[in-house]
This record gives sequence, C-alpha cells and structure tokens, in this order.
Amino acid sequence: MAPSAPLDQIAERVERLLLRHAEMQRAQQAMARQIASLTEERDALRHRLRTARHRLDALIDRLPPDPPALQDAAGPRGFE
Repeated sequence: MAPSAPLDQIAERVERLLLRHAEMQRAQQAMARQIASLTEERDALRHRLRTARHRLDALIDRLPPDPPALQDAAGPRGFE
C-alpha cells in the first residue's frame, strides 16, 4: 500500500491543477470579454468627442472676427 500513496498524492495534485487551470481559463475569458466591451465603449466615446469638437469648431468659425464691444453689462436700457 505504500507505493500507491505517492501515486494517489500525485493524482490529487494533478486534479487540483486541472481544476485551477479551468478556473483560470474562465477568468481569462471573462477578462477578454470585459476588455472587448471597454474597447467598444472607449471607441464610441472617442467618436462622440470628435463629433463634439467638429461641432464646436464649426460654431467658433461662425463667430464674427471682432466681436462688438459690450455697451453695458447690465443689458438693454428699456427694461428697467
């Protein structure tokens, strides 16, 4: 019975290693899915940022080159 004891220990360790390997594969797959999701979100946010920048640039281009001086910071006089 003594020779089978080390063999049983080795078999038990191999089983634990196989379980751990499967667990790590599942974790790696979950992380890969999360990375893909975050990459899509990042790309969408970059696109929105580019769109917003283009819109702001277009609005800035529409501004007059020399804005007229403000006559009074309080607004028009007829509404007092």
